[in-house]
Amino acid sequence: MIARISRHACMCPRIVLFALLSLFVALGGRAGAEVSPFRQAVAEAAAGDPILSGFYRDHDYAPVWTSSADAVRRAALFIALDHAGDHGLPVRKYGADQLRQGFERMTSERQRGRLEVALSRAFLDYAHDVQTGFIQPASIDAGLVRAVPERDRRAMLEQFMVAEPHGFFRTLPPQVPQYAQLMKARLDLERAAASGGWGPALRIGKLEPGARGASVAALRDKLVALGYMRASASQVYDGALQKAVQRFQLDNGMQADGVVGEGTVQELNRSPEERERAVLVAMERLRWMNGIPLGQRHIWVNLPDFTAKIVDDGKVTFETVTVVGMNQGDRRSPEFSDLMEFMVINPTWNVPRSIVTKEYLPMLQKDPNSVRHLRITDRRGRAVDRESVDFTQFTAGNFPFAMSQPPSGDNALGLVKFMFPNPYNIYLHDTPSKSLFKREVRAFSHGCIRLGSPFDFAYALLARQTDDPVGLFKSYLQTGRESTLPLDRPVPVHIVYFTAWPSAKGTIEYRRDVYGRDAKIFGAMRDAGVELVGLQG
Repeated sequence: MIARISRHACMCPRIVLFALLSLFVALGGRAGAEVSPFRQAVAEAAAGDPILSGFYRDHDYAPVWTSSADAVRRAALFIALDHAGDHGLPVRKYGADQLRQGFERMTSERQRGRLEVALSRAFLDYAHDVQTGFIQPASIDAGLVRAVPERDRRAMLEQFMVAEPHGFFRTLPPQVPQYAQLMKARLDLERAAASGGWGPALRIGKLEPGARGASVAALRDKLVALGYMRASASQVYDGALQKAVQRFQLDNGMQADGVVGEGTVQELNRSPEERERAVLVAMERLRWMNGIPLGQRHIWVNLPDFTAKIVDDGKVTFETVTVVGMNQGDRRSPEFSDLMEFMVINPTWNVPRSIVTKEYLPMLQKDPNSVRHLRITDRRGRAVDRESVDFTQFTAGNFPFAMSQPPSGDNALGLVKFMFPNPYNIYLHDTPSKSLFKREVRAFSHGCIRLGSPFDFAYALLARQTDDPVGLFKSYLQTGRESTLPLDRPVPVHIVYFTAWPSAKGTIEYRRDVYGRDAKIFGAMRDAGVELVGLQG
């Protein structure tokens, strides 16, 4: 036996030699022991993957998929792979057709051994992708800093071995109801695309209630096709049409004024394929979060929706509008999850160094008396006399001072900030710039999340730990001094970016891709092999 392995190994790479030696050891090192062609083929095929190699070695190279006793497991795997497209996964990656052909063409135990390992690879690839996604967030955009909870591949195989196969596959995708709703929406959109979409694109100008004519009829037809109203031949912009427009505007994150302008027409003209892309990306994003505990109570900040919500037991109990990071470089708000631990009332704004050097240093170089609302301090925290400093001698790299703004009603952070310490220096806070909340698209901050109703947000958080949340909050506020108010129970915060998301009624609402992140993600999904019905180009 040893001689037989040695003669074979001299023609193989070192990794295969190690696999065969491992197989010999697994047989107890018996000199006369015979290694079956199946076992030898499994050892060779798994040699390049330490997880698979170790798994088969520890299980005495027994088959998982290819014996007659494995029929149920094998059937469950093929059913899962056949439905990979329902999840928006790259179907060809898993090679179901080639695996089936492998069974049809199999004429030897060595072929069966290689096919055995190929099935395990397909299983691990599919299980990983449907559970935690097949795109690495950090490879797409610098703002995608979400930590994906990767599963242990060996543990996945071990768990499958003792599980009911069909039930095991059902547990892999995200188990939140929104995932199933997005899956259904995706299938509905494919059907709509296959049947020709939602009619011709609108070529109309601004329309208001009371308008008449062919443009109104075209608008009505579009809303009928989208399911917002019943069919009618009327060419009058009446009350029913206005209400349908307003519902559409609400569902698409627009001001529901009932007036059809350029923005509303643009959203009305979205195709089923465009909407399907948003849904597919949303499904992938949910897979990235699969395994992250949302929390019985949690805070949900959806960046393109410009809202922050407190969710209790799956229901939104508080909601406020937000301003998020502007669509410029590192000012785009990142996506991640963390724990809110406390709030700071009457906060000092310690100006981030990037803002100090990029915005305020050039101003000081032009006029040392500019930005007087900010305090300049040295490394020891001592106030700097502006008149005695030549700011023109400094660059962004060697500027030695810090800048801060003391607590006040004009403070850039307003009167309260909500802290979940993180390496990105991102938090939720008040702001004196209230006018921005009236805008429809609210991407104006340096990255942090500004709240439209910060006091009410604080009261809602504190209501779980005091009978008088308003009184408790104001007792801190009225001192005028910076102070920290801890939360008795830290609250998970999820800063997310969903341009497609199910409403409480189960319908899908859509938002603009304000940072262009969804476009990048879908581009990567398409490069990986995801296909859309009716997608051209």
